[in-house]
Amino acid sequence: MAQIFHRSANSIAKASILGGLILVVGLLWAALQLQRSPYFTYAGVARPQPVPFPHQHHVAGLGIDCRYCHTSVEVSGFAGIPPTKTCMNCHSQIWTQAPMLEPVRESYRTGRSLSWTRANDLPDFAYFDHSIHVTKGVGCKSCHGRVDKMALMYNQASLQMEWCLNCHRAPEKNLRPHYVKEDPTDPATMGDQIYNMAYEEPSESHPVTIREGETYKTFTSQTGPEGLGTYLVKANNVRSPRDITSCNTCHR
Repeated sequence: MAQIFHRSANSIAKASILGGLILVVGLLWAALQLQRSPYFTYAGVARPQPVPFPHQHHVAGLGIDCRYCHTSVEVSGFAGIPPTKTCMNCHSQIWTQAPMLEPVRESYRTGRSLSWTRANDLPDFAYFDHSIHVTKGVGCKSCHGRVDKMALMYNQASLQMEWCLNCHRAPEKNLRPHYVKEDPTDPATMGDQIYNMAYEEPSESHPVTIREGETYKTFTSQTGPEGLGTYLVKANNVRSPRDITSCNTCHR
């Protein structure tokens, strides 16, 4: 009986199987990278808003504290989007005829809220409580980035589960004290650092001094046995990484 396939068909069959596996793995890898890219996460992408609100101007230029607009960030699970009357506290006096702010004035006149697009928007199945993160020592910059340098607001991080877990597995890396002794020679100077966009972690060249009871404690590192973050994990009663990475932490 004549041979139907040439002997080289064996090599071709093996190569096609290997090539198929490589193709499948490559497609899965490409899909994973695409799913992590700004195309899906919108990280670094400013979304359209009814009014182009510049955080850079209001935070860095005018020095407005985060809590002036986001009033519930310390006591609620939701940071809160400011009502129109908050904007009009200032803009009833300045830039009163600016065309760009007409949607704000119309909202104030009619009582209809502006339809802002949330930049940091988690899926509905994920539970995130702003208040617990703030009170435990997570600064605004850790999640939102340098908002004071954003001409238009965008989410700095991917907001995906792996990003959350990276912090939850090592919370000491991202904790900062609420109050830092600003002037080492003056015991009365204490500045809130949670909302300080320019906060620097402690180092040998930049030690951080905090109040501990009636005395003061100075740190020159963020992590390690004597690090500030390690101290804050204990002082703020932060749960263990095993506790805060369990499924029911975010999925209620």
